[in-house]
Amino acid sequence: MNYSYDDQNIFARILRGEIPNRTVLETRHALAFHDINPQAPVHVLVIPRGPWVTLDHFIRDAGADAQLGFWAAVSQVCELLELDDGVRFIANSRDHAHQEVPHFHLHILAGRPLGPMLAR
Repeated sequence: MNYSYDDQNIFARILRGEIPNRTVLETRHALAFHDINPQAPVHVLVIPRGPWVTLDHFIRDAGADAQLGFWAAVSQVCELLELDDGVRFIANSRDHAHQEVPHFHLHILAGRPLGPMLAR
C-alpha cells in the first residue's frame, strides 16, 4: 500500500497555522475543528498531528501514544459538544470512499436524525 504523504494538503497547512479554522479542541495529538461545508448541524473534523494518509495507515504506523491521544480527543469533542442524542463517525479512505484530503481525518456528525448510512 502506498501511503505517500503530501505535506501541502489543506489539513497539513491547517496544522501548521497557515489556514485558519474554527477550532473545537486542540491537543498534543489532534486538532478538531468545524467543517467548512457542514452536512449536519454538528459537523466536526478531527485530524491527528502526523503524516498519516488513511485510517489504516494511522493504525499501522502511528505509535500507541499518538493513537490513544487521537481517540481521546474524539471522545473529548463528543463530551464538549454534548452529543448525547447520537453521533456518526465517518473516515473515508482512498478514491472509492471519496476521500477528498489525503490526511487521515474523522468526521463527527450529529444534531439531527441522520438516516441510513448509505443511500442507494
